[in-house]
Amino acid sequence: MNISTVKKILAAGAVLVFSAALLTGCGGDSASSGDKKFLNIGTGGTAGTYYPIGGAIAEVLNKDIPGMNASAQSTGASVANINMLRDGAVDLATVQNDITYYAVNGTEMFKDKKVDGLQGIASLYPETCQFVTLQSSGIKSLSELKGKRVAVGAAGSGVEANVRQILAAYGVSYDDIDAQFLSFAEGASALKDGNVDVAVLTAGYPTASVQDIASQNPVRLLPVEEKIADGLIAHYPFYTKTVIPAGTYAGFDEAVPSVSVMAMLVAGPSVNADLGYSITKAIFSNLDRLQAAHAVGKQITKDTAKAGMSLPMNAGAEKYFNEK
Repeated sequence: MNISTVKKILAAGAVLVFSAALLTGCGGDSASSGDKKFLNIGTGGTAGTYYPIGGAIAEVLNKDIPGMNASAQSTGASVANINMLRDGAVDLATVQNDITYYAVNGTEMFKDKKVDGLQGIASLYPETCQFVTLQSSGIKSLSELKGKRVAVGAAGSGVEANVRQILAAYGVSYDDIDAQFLSFAEGASALKDGNVDVAVLTAGYPTASVQDIASQNPVRLLPVEEKIADGLIAHYPFYTKTVIPAGTYAGFDEAVPSVSVMAMLVAGPSVNADLGYSITKAIFSNLDRLQAAHAVGKQITKDTAKAGMSLPMNAGAEKYFNEK
C-alpha cells in the first residue's frame, strides 16, 4: 500500500469520526435510534408535588420511548433545578414559570447570571401562593402581618420572591415583619410548634404539608384580594388569579382568592427537537398516569400547555402542540 492510499484511508476515517461526533452533538443519541438514552429529571422535595409528578413522567418516558432510561431525583426545586439544567446535571426539570422568567432575563436571584439554552416543554399546572396560619392566631388578612413572625421561604428561593412581591403589594416589607428564611417543611414545623405565625409556600393544592398541619390544628388560608392581584399581575405578568376551593383543607370551608405561577417542564440543551417531541407526546398520551400520581395531575391538559410559557419552546414540543 503506497503513502497516497494510506493518506486517503486516514482522511476518510477522520470524516467518519467527525460525522459521528457531529451527530452526537446534535442529539444523535436520541432514544428512537435504539441506543440507551439516560435522562435525569430534577424535581423537588419528596413531600411536595414535583417529586411524584416527576416520577410519573419518568415512568411514562421509559414505557413509551424505546431505549429510554429516565429517572426522577429529589432536588431543591425550582432555583436549584435551573442551576442543574445550566450545569448539565439534569436534562429535564420542573420549574416555576416565574423562576424561568428570572433565569432567562437575568433578574432576581439570577441578576447578572442570565442562563442560556433553556427550552420550554410544557406548562403543567398552577402553583398557588398559599399563606397559611392557624385559625387560633386570629390573623385574617395579609395587611395584618406587620410585627408577625412569617416563614417566607428559603433565602433566594422562588417562594421568597413571591412573598416579597405579594407583601409589597399590601405595603408590607421585610422591615415590617419578623421574616424567617425557612423552607416550607421547616416553616410548617415551626407553625405547628407555635414558633411562627404564618408559613408560606407556592405549590399545587392540596399540599401534603398543609394537609398534615390541618389534621392537627385548624388552619386558615389568607386571601390575595382581586384588586391587589390585578396590580400584582400588571407588574409581574407571570402571575395568574386563582381561587382555592372551599374544603381544600380539612376544617376550613371558605373559598380563598390568591395568585398562582405555573409549574413547567423545562429542558436543557441536551434535549434536541426529536427527543423533545417524543417526550411531549409520551407525557400527553399518558395523562392518566400523572393524574394517578398526584391530585394536581388533573390540572395538566394539552389546552393549557402553553399558558404562562416564559421562555422559548423546544422545537419538537412546539411541533407536537401545533399538530391537529
